[in-house]
Amino acid sequence: MKHGIHFMGVGKMGLPMAGHFLAAGHAVSVSDPSRERLQLARAQGLAVAEDAATAIGAADVVFSSLPNDAALRAVSGQVAASARHGVTFVDTSTVSLQASSHAAAQCAAAGVAYLRTTVSGNNKMAEAAQLTVMASGPRASYDALMPLLELLGPKQFYLGEAEQARLMKLVVNLLIAQTSAMLAEGLALGRKGGLDWHDMWQVLGASAVGSPILKAKSVQLSERDFTPTFTVEQMVKDLDLILGAGETSHVPLPQTAMTLQLMHAAIAQGDALEDYAAIIKTVERSAGLNTDLK
Repeated sequence: MKHGIHFMGVGKMGLPMAGHFLAAGHAVSVSDPSRERLQLARAQGLAVAEDAATAIGAADVVFSSLPNDAALRAVSGQVAASARHGVTFVDTSTVSLQASSHAAAQCAAAGVAYLRTTVSGNNKMAEAAQLTVMASGPRASYDALMPLLELLGPKQFYLGEAEQARLMKLVVNLLIAQTSAMLAEGLALGRKGGLDWHDMWQVLGASAVGSPILKAKSVQLSERDFTPTFTVEQMVKDLDLILGAGETSHVPLPQTAMTLQLMHAAIAQGDALEDYAAIIKTVERSAGLNTDLK
């Protein structure tokens, strides 16, 4: 079955997702506040909507990939106001449980099904259709749209009727952030003691701690390449969401709070737009190590 899809937010994650739908033969229109992103979308054959409200009204599925809570609140309001009764709104963003619940209430009042489909993976994985999808919301909507979700990656998980997908994404990102903090301390200790940077990466990749995320980072970081797949600033936003969820549920997250402080230190030291793993350099500096390795 082919769908008429309107995709709101064609950033580094949204654009490749919309492109996969187009490649599969669906009719896809897009909207985004950035002219640059719309130009990229148009260059890839996607139809740029002249008016988002009109495009939402014509679609039978609306997707979004958005940067924060405020954007979701704004977009969910647009969808509730413009979508036809019975349309499904599918949001892939990393946002707070509170903002997502607000969007759910707006959609319910408008007769729009609301499916939360958070994704695990970076922009490169989005481009390669290798994302992991974590979904919650109406089971019937999830089942009906599974052919679309399968275009995003090989693994999909249905977690419940409400905000479970949002919380699961925060759990995953907590562990990703903590992996970078673990690497920062371990690698600084090794360097301070005289271990070679490249030797450490070879051993780590072959050791018991050689997790998929560590191995995915190893080629780039072994060459001291901090080109971002996810920036320090973006990780700060997610850590704020994680700590907020912990506060709401009265779950102490002291290690996560310390990792957030390291991210702030990285920003203060000029690394805001580098990969979140730049906190490796933050810890190196605190240990008196040179961060400009040849």
